[in-house]
Amino acid sequence: MKSEADVNLELQPDPQLGESKAIIWMVAIAALILFLCSSLKHGLFQSTAWDLGIFDQAVYLIAQGEAPISSFTEFHILGDHAAFILYPIALLYKVFADVHWLLAIQSIALSLGALPTYYLAQQAGLKTSQSLTLAAVYLLYPLVFNLNLFDFHPEVIALPAIFAAVLFARLERVGWFICSLVIILSCKAALALTVISIGLWLVLFEKRRLCGSIAISVGIAWFLIATQVIIPTIGGEGASVGRHITRYNYLGNSFSEIASNSIFNPVLWLGKIFSVGTLEYAALALSPIIWRLSPRHLTPLIPAIPALAMNILSSDGAQRDVIHQYSLPVLPFLILVVISSLADNRGWLRSNRAIILWALLGFLILSRSHFFLGRYWESLDTWQATREAIEQVQTDKGSVLTTAEIAPHLTHRALVKLAITEPPPTDLTRFQHILLNVKHPGWLSNPEFAQGLVDRLKTTPQFRLSYQKDRVYLFDRV
Repeated sequence: MKSEADVNLELQPDPQLGESKAIIWMVAIAALILFLCSSLKHGLFQSTAWDLGIFDQAVYLIAQGEAPISSFTEFHILGDHAAFILYPIALLYKVFADVHWLLAIQSIALSLGALPTYYLAQQAGLKTSQSLTLAAVYLLYPLVFNLNLFDFHPEVIALPAIFAAVLFARLERVGWFICSLVIILSCKAALALTVISIGLWLVLFEKRRLCGSIAISVGIAWFLIATQVIIPTIGGEGASVGRHITRYNYLGNSFSEIASNSIFNPVLWLGKIFSVGTLEYAALALSPIIWRLSPRHLTPLIPAIPALAMNILSSDGAQRDVIHQYSLPVLPFLILVVISSLADNRGWLRSNRAIILWALLGFLILSRSHFFLGRYWESLDTWQATREAIEQVQTDKGSVLTTAEIAPHLTHRALVKLAITEPPPTDLTRFQHILLNVKHPGWLSNPEFAQGLVDRLKTTPQFRLSYQKDRVYLFDRV
């Protein structure tokens, strides 16, 4: 017969179960918030053809059994970054073709990074409250929120997989580790460099030789296959990896010249490293977690070196901020540094409350959450007219010429082009529909250019004006 003490013990809630529920709830709530924010931004015509329209069109064409050749880039989507992950995503479009699948996947993937963060912190010996705090620090890191708003990029799916790869390597779960690598590599060819660096770090510093050797071998093999076979073969000349070389043309005009100058003329890149731009980048990336950075625990940053090097040396400022996707491969390793420092009781913020407040302050300053208080509502005065015009176009899959902000709402067709000034559209008769918003002409356009197109179309006999309201014009080819 059970004693009263035994009965009372059985009636007590399992603390482990409560802890598991807490992190699951954190992830679920974060995913919902991120999805609602990105959906609202898209609904307000603040997403663009680059890059939401590109990927929505590609996934739609895959689901339709057609070649996913983007009419924006004019080459096969695999020629972009060899992102095979888009093919399983297309299965969702077979059920119901809607761009919100991409927004939902992105929100869930970004939020899921908190889960392995929590378990990595637990594995490092941190208390449950500290582990949950670090999961919250990850979710409040400005890059997470900003990436969620920056249209869609397949590499966001790699973010939780990078965390998971480290976790499974430390747990010696080789099978799951390999699965994580497959997911990472299927998102973007350049992530092979991150995988190689993860392997080197695992071998040299984590003493996980098997997982490290696998990562190095698989990373090198995939990088060569993707960049030397898949991208040039499927994508053609327009998709050449060399198209990104202009960001580093101060080092040379070819890969061989860049390599040579990097070795024999280091002043070129040393000047870039020790510059105000790099200092600003470091401040943006580190300030949300500066409270726990310790020089004694920086080795987890080794896998981030390829991404950091490409970002710092690039002449494109977008690679040195916490807004664009370029810093995504750096984030997991910054969090690992924080975990390592916290486990060694290093840093100047001690209490969980102070840590959360600091993370919240960084979020409020560096995230684009304030855009919902002003910038994202700028085109509200033409919102209704734009929606009505889009509904008319959606009735068929004819070719469309429109603005960069309207385009992601009309990418479920083979041909969509942008009404932009450079290069301007020439043969208008190739389009079945031309939808323009003169008041808000969007990215790479201006009201004068848009009005000029409207005036031109009004005198073109092949087109008729089928809708006009609030300076929103829809022309259909006769």
